[in-house]
Amino acid sequence: MWQESTTLRDAGWEVHVICPQGTKRDTEPYVELDGVRIHRYPWHEASGGPSGYLKEYGSAVWHQLRLARRIVRTVGKVDVVHACNPPDLLFVVARMLKRQGARFVFDQHDLVPELYLSRFDRGEDFLYRAVLRAERATYRAADVVIATNESYREVAITRGKMAPEKVFVVRSAPAVERFRQVPAEPELKNGKPHLLCYLGVMGPQDGVDYALNALAALRDEQGRTDWHAVFVGAGDTFDDMVRLADSLGLADQVEFTGRIPDADLVRYLSTADVCLSPDPKNPLNDVSTMNKVMEYMAMGKPLVSFELREARVSAGPAAVYAQANDVSEFAKLTAQLMDDPAERARMGEIGKARVEGALSWARSGEALLAAYASAVDNRQ
Repeated sequence: MWQESTTLRDAGWEVHVICPQGTKRDTEPYVELDGVRIHRYPWHEASGGPSGYLKEYGSAVWHQLRLARRIVRTVGKVDVVHACNPPDLLFVVARMLKRQGARFVFDQHDLVPELYLSRFDRGEDFLYRAVLRAERATYRAADVVIATNESYREVAITRGKMAPEKVFVVRSAPAVERFRQVPAEPELKNGKPHLLCYLGVMGPQDGVDYALNALAALRDEQGRTDWHAVFVGAGDTFDDMVRLADSLGLADQVEFTGRIPDADLVRYLSTADVCLSPDPKNPLNDVSTMNKVMEYMAMGKPLVSFELREARVSAGPAAVYAQANDVSEFAKLTAQLMDDPAERARMGEIGKARVEGALSWARSGEALLAAYASAVDNRQ
């Protein structure tokens, strides 16, 4: 979202962002950063399953309505309201601003019905049908949809009934200035020849449990203990994953850092030999673009992934692909890359070239501005 905000700013838009406050940083209710005006509201983290999300999202929408009204009183008129999900409830704010002449750009970061199925394993129950209705309402309110990849674009056109010319693919792309290699630090390998690295959120659908079971298979089935693994990030299942690593007998070889500053993140990725993208195949992951995949490639690192449609679109030959959710094959492919430094280097160069070329933010920024042009050039 920061890349989108600064791209719009550079194109001459006055950009106001409404978002949650942080707990340890980014706590100011209002701040202007590099010409982008940021309005923050208190964040109540979801807990206790779906009901917790209803409480979190209900509170968020109320605050967003409140801040949107304040912005209107300040600036007088909003030309475009740009809302990124989840949740698919922000059409409530968009409709309020549309009544005053704004156009609505729906930035679909997640397919929430698929997210619900993948995260809660409750099937197509009442809440699933409710999130489908919310998604439909969002599509109906939208003048333009931004999709993160072609799979999401297809959903917007088919399930969302959007006109194809109103759906634009704006792919997520890492900020290359953030992901620049620094000299490797062998001491981060904890005395082992190889460093394996995971970067990302640790939620129920993110596959950290698959990664840990694959590491156990790397030890037990491949007979390999010549590695140290670092898991960078946090999330709902962080504590569970620490306990799982301990129960698998991996505590001495697996390090959990939590969230860390960018400088430390780059140190780990610069030193890593193989990066892990263990997102299991499910209704959401198969069609989603994973930020971690793009970030690994930006750092010139090879990666191991399960066979997912959009993972292959993003990484291409910069990754090796295990059969869906097969931790034994994931471990085997990891071992093969550990033993082939020339192949690792070749894959890393391919990935870096993809991120700096066809998958770069420069291309996505052009698509973003085209989406905005379509929204404002077709006022009724």
